[in-house]
Amino acid sequence: MEWPNSTAETADVVVLGGGIAGLTLALQLKQSMPELAVTVIERQSHPVPEAAHKVGESSVEMQAHYLRDVLGLRDHLETEQLRKFGLRIFFPSNGNHDIARRVEFGQIEEAPLPTYQLDRGRLENHLGARIAAAGVRFLDNHRVSGFEVSDGDDPHLIKVNDNGEQRSIRARWVVDATGRAGLIKRKLGLAKPVSHHANSSWFRVRHPIDIGSWSDDEEWHARTDVERGPYGRPGGARRLSTNHLMGHGYWVWLIPLASGSTSIGIVADADIHPHAGFNTLERALEWLDEREPQCAAAIRRYQDDVQDFRVMRDYAYGCKQVYSNDRWCLTGEAGVSIDPLYSSGGDLMGISNGLITDLIERDRAGEDIRERVIAHNQLYLVLADIWLVAYDQQYQIMGNPQVMVAKVIWDTIMYWSVPGLLFFHGKFPRLGDSPQSLANLFRAWKIHTRVQQFAREWAAVDDRPSEGVFADPYTLLPFIVDLHEGMAAGLPDERLDKQFAANIAQMDQVAGQLVTVVIDQLRQAPELAAEPQIDAWLADPFLTELRTAYQQKQEANPVDPAWITLGRPSPSMASSEDR
Repeated sequence: MEWPNSTAETADVVVLGGGIAGLTLALQLKQSMPELAVTVIERQSHPVPEAAHKVGESSVEMQAHYLRDVLGLRDHLETEQLRKFGLRIFFPSNGNHDIARRVEFGQIEEAPLPTYQLDRGRLENHLGARIAAAGVRFLDNHRVSGFEVSDGDDPHLIKVNDNGEQRSIRARWVVDATGRAGLIKRKLGLAKPVSHHANSSWFRVRHPIDIGSWSDDEEWHARTDVERGPYGRPGGARRLSTNHLMGHGYWVWLIPLASGSTSIGIVADADIHPHAGFNTLERALEWLDEREPQCAAAIRRYQDDVQDFRVMRDYAYGCKQVYSNDRWCLTGEAGVSIDPLYSSGGDLMGISNGLITDLIERDRAGEDIRERVIAHNQLYLVLADIWLVAYDQQYQIMGNPQVMVAKVIWDTIMYWSVPGLLFFHGKFPRLGDSPQSLANLFRAWKIHTRVQQFAREWAAVDDRPSEGVFADPYTLLPFIVDLHEGMAAGLPDERLDKQFAANIAQMDQVAGQLVTVVIDQLRQAPELAAEPQIDAWLADPFLTELRTAYQQKQEANPVDPAWITLGRPSPSMASSEDR
């Protein structure tokens, strides 16, 4: 179809939406295919505000690699954003009035591969300038007022409102990067609900809030106030971490921004903490008064400097399809949204943009991309499901320090062993060419799913409190340093496939160790009455398979169980008939 009274323009690719997903995709497309005609349509005017713009401010290794190394934004990240001091979590203790008494999970020294705290406004302004300099037509302050996705070889038609003037653009490819608006998903009926239901409220304060100032305990400060850590890397300040205050059914983030503001958010399970309890600023502060009094007091000191307040209800959702043979794609939150914990959105965005770039490159080269579209679509949706497993039904265990420390370390192992290794090596567009690696991906999914269920079962029978423990993941489980550095090893394909297989074998061993050690711990605590659960675990064929893998590999490749026991001595690991 054609719209009347409009002048048709043309483009090879039109990207609907100029937030981080659309801007990064446009830059990647131009870097891969400089001759490609790319148009980005964004409803907001640029430059956008700094600080009080969008959430998604914490990056982890995959997104950091995508921005820094794939897109070449190292200078901007190192000079205009903040270097992040890792993930840090404080678990509940006695009303949360003294942060030094809470079990703390976090690193002592900088990680081998850097990550960043992102002022989204500052980053998106930089990306807007970068894509314009690269030759992208960036139509900011324009609104998509209508579109038709075609089938066959006909071009797509996009209608744009430019200050009341209507214009239309024909494009071979159209990519929806409109975030939760999901223009294509809504038009084509592609929405897919998920079982994870949680809500969030957040705001920015025009002032640094330093979690390190919440205690005068010298021993607590000495944990991270080091010139060099155990691996010889510099120490850091807690305030530069993505700090999480965690409790039953919720977590609160505190993220410093390069502009000097602090981002603060509450994320909570919808059934445990109804959103009505924290969906305005005053309600949120009262909610924090009750559960996180030190945090609430710090915010109230600067309440006049609150820059915004925003909410997001039931933020998680899936999608039936994200790529099509008819040359339309969804990227970022226009497709799926999982959970802000571990900053999964930026990682999935980087994966999706890479898969879309691969499809457009091959189409431009004259390839028949129909089978590859199906493969990429299935791969991306499987990865989204794998990520979802780490959150679904898991908020109920967030107040359990021992279980959650083990879970977070397991989630880190999974992340660096599987998607991290494959993404850093540019493997996802080629994963379908390696049947064994695909099989290993599904094996990892199976193990990961059972470990998440095991964590819930463990927490249900063992909810003993802990306090004053410091859990540094690199000290508790030294081999994860190798996993971390191994993501950027630059392996050729044959060695990469072997390393991926070795990582999956290690996951078998570590999952089996988790089950074995927890059973031994619970047997040492008969007052917990955990025997029915232990019997159920011992009768589970898959857990038996994992425990057997652990026993077979532990002697040749010993793994310290300290990551499961909060660093405390574990019960006897002597063998018995029922192991």
